[in-house]
Amino acid sequence: MLAKVLSSALIGIDAILVDVEVDLAPGLPAFATVGLPDGAVKESKDRVRAALKNSGYDFPARRITANLAPADIKKEGAAYDLPISIGILAATGVVKTALLQEYSLLGELSLDGGLKAIRGALSMAVAAKRAGLKGIILPAENAPEAAVVEGLEIIGATTLSQVVDFLSGREGIDSCCVDLEELFASSCEYGEDFSEVKGQEHAKRALEVAAAGSHNLLMIGPPGSGKTMIARRIPTILPRMSFEEAIETTKIFSVSGMLDKERALLAVRPFRSPHHTISDVGLIGGGTTPKPGEVSLAHNGVLFLDELPEFKKNVLEVLRQPLEDGRVTISRSLLSLTYPARVMLVAAMNPCPCGYLADPIHPCSCTPISIHRYRSRISGPLLDRIDIHIEVPAVKYRELVDRSEAESSAAIARRVEHSRELQLERYKGTKIHCNSQMTPRFIKKHCELDAAGNRMLELVTDRLGFSARTYNRILKVARTIADLDGSDAIREQHIAEAIQYRSLDRKTS
Repeated sequence: MLAKVLSSALIGIDAILVDVEVDLAPGLPAFATVGLPDGAVKESKDRVRAALKNSGYDFPARRITANLAPADIKKEGAAYDLPISIGILAATGVVKTALLQEYSLLGELSLDGGLKAIRGALSMAVAAKRAGLKGIILPAENAPEAAVVEGLEIIGATTLSQVVDFLSGREGIDSCCVDLEELFASSCEYGEDFSEVKGQEHAKRALEVAAAGSHNLLMIGPPGSGKTMIARRIPTILPRMSFEEAIETTKIFSVSGMLDKERALLAVRPFRSPHHTISDVGLIGGGTTPKPGEVSLAHNGVLFLDELPEFKKNVLEVLRQPLEDGRVTISRSLLSLTYPARVMLVAAMNPCPCGYLADPIHPCSCTPISIHRYRSRISGPLLDRIDIHIEVPAVKYRELVDRSEAESSAAIARRVEHSRELQLERYKGTKIHCNSQMTPRFIKKHCELDAAGNRMLELVTDRLGFSARTYNRILKVARTIADLDGSDAIREQHIAEAIQYRSLDRKTS
């Protein structure tokens, strides 16, 4: 007796359909699972046996073989408990087979037959819709997440018996639906605002430029100057996420098992701030069972690295390729996974080990050698990939006690949004979305300078010894400043402001 049930397997942040074939043959009782199962899948036989018995169904004393096809793709996790159980019941005639080819089944079983939540439900729902299935049956906890995919019937069940009754036509289960507009509206609120930041007008302007062009940024300043406070408010001035961006970001959190149960869709741009003790695998992703790292969890949002020189050098160096390519590729012997990693990198550091270099009040206790050693922890190639370097000085007392209301995040966000609209129109029909992603060909086309701007950039480049990459970064930032100014051409003042945002290059000249 043979039964076939549809399920899904995760590959990176996407999913493919898997055929779960269950065969019952005469012979000594045995249970074998084939098709590259991992440890959790192999253990499903014990969970399935207990769940069937405790739900009131007979477990066949036959030779049972469960094949997960395609067999050359590794199957991970406990989501195959439900389809294997239904396959056994279908092979014994308890479940009708009429609906089994219309629905994809997913779910981990507890020993009493209850259904537990799984990872990657959104990706699996997208795969089911792409395959033209009628719907998907999964644990009720995952139903709101999967219901984000429109045009697919989402059946959320709590027990194995409920799924059996539904497939046999004895009991109906209402399809789960969500209001996407309401979901976006309720999820688009931030707890912070730029109006709470006192002073630091130069830093705010630099952050506005960075947000407008999605430029990477480094803040240098003494302890307590507000670097972390400012960084945490950057998502509030970034453009609102599109539905496609929200789906892609939610997928990453879903496959990582980090999606909040009460939030079916991530509609706010993520802000990730890993500790400086993080490993390169934790930052980039990977492991025995590959998972996305912090740089992918920050996709479409902000990756904030506080105390940048304290990170291990090998950890910082692995960031170089994701910052250039916008993705992370993890290669293993059996497969190669690619995770999206299009992030805005924001980093913060002290000017010296003690933090008070050039501070007018606190004396610096560092030697020139210790300062050089501290700064050399950040390699030149990594610094070249950071478009904007700014100094964030300590806030003066009169600015702290100033009761006037500073400019709100909403006002800054409107200018940023307008600038992004100009960029989207400029790069329509290409894979580029913002100025920071411009390739040399696009820089040559869209970053023409007037005579005065050319003279200034030539003088500064020769005097400070800028690299070719730094030269291109200045042009990209100047293009963004011109967009914020509503100017089609890049003028001398735009180049001058862009050069100001290379403070580390000026100091090391």
